[in-house]
Amino acid sequence: MKISLELIKELRNLTSASISDCRKALQESEGDIKKATELLRKWGLELVSSKEGQITKEGRIEAYVHTGNKLGVLLEVGCETDFVAQNTEFAQFAKDIAMQIAACNPLYIKKEDVPIGVLQEQKDKETFYKTHCLLEQAFIKDPSITVKDYLGGLIAKLSENITIRRFIRYKIGA
Repeated sequence: MKISLELIKELRNLTSASISDCRKALQESEGDIKKATELLRKWGLELVSSKEGQITKEGRIEAYVHTGNKLGVLLEVGCETDFVAQNTEFAQFAKDIAMQIAACNPLYIKKEDVPIGVLQEQKDKETFYKTHCLLEQAFIKDPSITVKDYLGGLIAKLSENITIRRFIRYKIGA
C-alpha cells in the first residue's frame, strides 16, 4: 500500500516519531492513523524497556519557584549523555516535571518507592498511587497521559534512558 506524504506528516505531528517510523507504522496499519499511533506507542514502550537499567550519570538540576515565592521545587533528572542533558526537549521535560511536582505535591516518584506500611493503610491502592506517586499522576499539561507516558515518549524520542532521581518541594509555612 502506498502511503501519502500528507498522512505521514499528520502522524508525525501527532506523535513526533521519525518519518521512517511513521511510514512503517502506517504501512503495517494499512493507513489507519489510530492503529499506527498505537504501533508507535508499542514500539516506544519496547524501546523504553530496553533502555531500563542503563546508567544515567549525566542530567540536570531544575528549579521551579511559583509566583509569589511561597512554593518551590528542586528536581534532579538523569540521562546517559551530556549531549541529551543539553537538549532543549530534555530541559523542557525537567521544567514540566518540576511544575508538576509544585502543582500536585507527589510524595514518591514511583509505586515501588511507597513503604509497605503506608501501602497497607490504604483502602484503594490505585487511587493512592495516582495521587501520591509522580509517575502515576495525570500530566498537568495533558491529562490524557500520565507522567510515566510523558517520560516514556521522551525516552523513545531521544533513544536514551532518562530517570527522575529525586525531588524536594518547599512551601512556606508547611
